[in-house]
Parts: sequence; C-alpha cells; structure tokens
Amino acid sequence: MAARALMFQGTGSSVGKSVLVAGIARALTRRGLCVRPFKPQNMSNNAAVTADGGEIGRAQALQARACGAVLSVDMNPVLLKPQGMTGSQLVVRGRMRGQVRAKDFQSFKRGLMPEVLESFHALADQADIVLVEGAGSASEVNLRADDIANMGFAQAADLNVVLVGDIDRGGVIASLVGTQAVVADADARRIQGFIVNRMRGDPSLFDAGMAAIARMTGWRSVGLVPFLDRVRDLPAEDAADLHPGGRSGVEGLRIAVPCLPMIANFDDLDPLASEDGVCLTMVQRGQVLPPCDLVILPGAKATIADLAVLRDEGWDIDIHAHVRRGGHVMGICGGYQMLGRSIADPMGIEGAACTVEGLGLLDVATVLEGSKRLDEVTGHLLPEGAGLHGYEMHIGRTTGPDHDARPLIDLGGRHDGAVSPSGRVWGTYVHGLLADGGARAAVLARLGTRSHGHDHDATVDAALDALADHLETHLDIDSLLELARPVSRQRGIDAMLPR
Repeated sequence: MAARALMFQGTGSSVGKSVLVAGIARALTRRGLCVRPFKPQNMSNNAAVTADGGEIGRAQALQARACGAVLSVDMNPVLLKPQGMTGSQLVVRGRMRGQVRAKDFQSFKRGLMPEVLESFHALADQADIVLVEGAGSASEVNLRADDIANMGFAQAADLNVVLVGDIDRGGVIASLVGTQAVVADADARRIQGFIVNRMRGDPSLFDAGMAAIARMTGWRSVGLVPFLDRVRDLPAEDAADLHPGGRSGVEGLRIAVPCLPMIANFDDLDPLASEDGVCLTMVQRGQVLPPCDLVILPGAKATIADLAVLRDEGWDIDIHAHVRRGGHVMGICGGYQMLGRSIADPMGIEGAACTVEGLGLLDVATVLEGSKRLDEVTGHLLPEGAGLHGYEMHIGRTTGPDHDARPLIDLGGRHDGAVSPSGRVWGTYVHGLLADGGARAAVLARLGTRSHGHDHDATVDAALDALADHLETHLDIDSLLELARPVSRQRGIDAMLPR
C-alpha cells in the first residue's frame, strides 16, 4: 500500500511543531508503524551530520531518533544557515550550494521544489507514514507565491494540514481563526484539524475556547496539549529557546557560555547542563561573564563576526582575566578557532576577505578555506584515553605548535584540537564529544568534579517516551491517522511543470 503523509504547520515560529512531530513520531513508531520525518525547508544553525554524508536541521535528527530511523539528507532537503541579518548559507540535500541573500532566495526557491519532492518521495518509499513539518507561519501570505515550506508544499504534495497554535503566547483563538481568514481559499481547505499546544493550568478552562475555534473554522479539534516540563530534556533547535540562566540552587561546578549571535550546534552543552552539581549559565549580551570554573565558546556559523561581537561586549577581557585567575576555557569548532592567534578568510567565505587577530590563548592559527568537512568520527580523549563519538562540521584548517605538541583528541591516527602549555585551555573541532559518558567524566575530572554517571542518550530517549505518552493522552492520534492522505507521485510531477 502507498505511504500516507500529514503536514503540521504553525500559526507562527516556535509554537512547538518540531517537538509535537517528534512525540507523534515516537507514538506511531511504538504502534508498529514505519515513520519518517520530513521538513521541506528549515532555517537553523543547529545541524546534524547524516549517515549519507550531509547535514540536516537538528530538529529532524531528533524526529528521526524518535522513530528509530537513520539520518538522511532527504529528511530536510533545504537548510538555510543564517550568517547575518540578511544572508544565509544554503544547503540543498545535505550539501552547501553557497551563500544566498534573503531577498534573492525568495525569487528562486520555487526552482528547488523538484528536489524537495524527490526527497519527500524517497522517504515515502520506505515508510508507512511521513510526518511533514512546516516552517514559520502558515499565514505568511506575502511569501506564498513561491513557497516550498508551508502551503506551497502542501498543495504540491496534495497533503492535509493540521494547524498548531501556542496558547502560552496568548491570542491563540485569534491566531488559529485568523490564519483561516488570511490564507487563500484553496489553502484554507487543506487545513483539516488544529492542535492547541502548551496549556498551563486546568485544561477544562479552555473547553469553550476549543469549541469556539472548531465552530468558527469548521476544523476538527485534534487536542489540547498541556505543558510538559520533560520537554526541557530534549535538545533545542533555536538559540531563542536556550534558557539564559543556570539551574537555581545548584552548587558546584560553574560553567559560563557567552551567547553570541551566530551560535551553532549548541546542543553540545546539553550533557554538561544535565549533570548533577553543574550550573551552566548562558550569558546574554550586556552582561559580564560571571565568576566560574569553565568558559565554553561553542560553535559559530560566522566565527569572525561572532569574535567581533565577543570583543564589543568586553568578553575577551573577561576571558583573559578568567585564565589569569587559573580558570579553564574550552572552544568547540568556531570557538576553537577564536582561541588561536589568528583567523584568515582569504576567499571571503564569511564576508570580505580578511585576517583577524584571535584571543591568543592557543598557539594555533586558522585559515578558512577548502570544502566543508562533514564526518562522523570516533576516537579517544588525550591523555585519559576515554572513548568518544562525535562529528565534524566545519570549513577551515587549524594548525600550530599547540596542536602538534598537545592535541586534545586522537581520531584513530589523526589528531584533533589543541591544549595550552598550562593545560587549562582546550580546543577541538569535534561536536558531541561530551555526550559520551567517559569523555565527559574525564573533562569534569580535569575541573576537579566527579561525573554522576548521567546517561545523556538515555535521558533524551526517556523524554521522547514521556512525550509520546503525554500526546497519546491528550491528542486524538487516531484522528491524525485518518487525516493522513496517500502520497501521490503524479501530483508531485504536476507541481514540477512550469506554470
């Protein structure tokens, strides 16, 4: 039988679509269905390396995990990775295709629809059901003409849509009913059901609200989802979802992370933040770095630009003072590049060609050149020998005496990273190394703290199971299955034909 598919769109960004799809994927997988997640177009600097050697948005990686699927570039065929206020790096089917300005992307994105549909059908060929997640708001009628992310894709693939609204933001009735009012009639007819997400307090208080939305729109009520605190154990996709402060009342190891504009792959921090006795604080712009034991500079989509912001905030002064007091610093990927003597961009990959001075805490230098490295890696931490598994996702080469004399990681004969002569400053290109319990315990031991044996992967899986249980209770999962439509290849072919 042909696979079926259902699309989830939102009244706005960050209404919880990604988490809902992950939970529904886990619930349907536990029912014995072969489920695949799909997002036609995503915008995120938090990405994952796939088994087929590309990259996709981190939310689709979580959704794939929820249904036990191997990561594939087909799960997120178009990925935009912002590099500033007006431009992004464009990744198509896992591979970088260059830089694109927001204005230019609007004019040519419809040309990507054939590749988007090809990926969608590739997933449908291996699934019982494909759960499709839209992007941003379904009501962005100003972007509808060449849309490939929301109603444009729903029409091309002939899908029904369930619309998600967030009651925690307020105005959810107006958001849902207003979406029907502003979208074209053909698009409005695609919407067959609605979900109200993140209800706090007594759900019965919104019974009349659910009835009002159903009456005014004619859509099926799929459910009212109460707020679930366990969602905090799932990796965030957007930097806006990061919690600015550490856990209150936690005493022990203090970690400070400067929250820079182009922060990327920040889920590297989650395993540390989940450790008992660790207080990890995201330091916002305008604040000084607080007294701490460790400063972490995480990945950055635009290293040179973020380094300039770090200096504008005076955090470079704070970091040097921290090191003089005997504190530790760890840089991951872009953060590693910042720790060196210099960063050269001779090809203008991040903007105008230039060379800038780094923080000088490691005797290494970086040149941004060559193709992007996208690899899963295994190895061990030096000198402890603790095993680790992670991935590399970067452009550039970092070399120098500290790398040659004191690498941080052995990747099976190839060395990565660098350690300062004092042993208190570390840099690496390997994302995900702290998710491995042994490597994380070794890092914490360097800081005089014992790991409590927290299994980060088990925590994420337990949170997915708790989310699935929650949605089975509060959503009409059977209604979602009824609303899913058979995948039509002919409809996809028609959508590729010139207008």
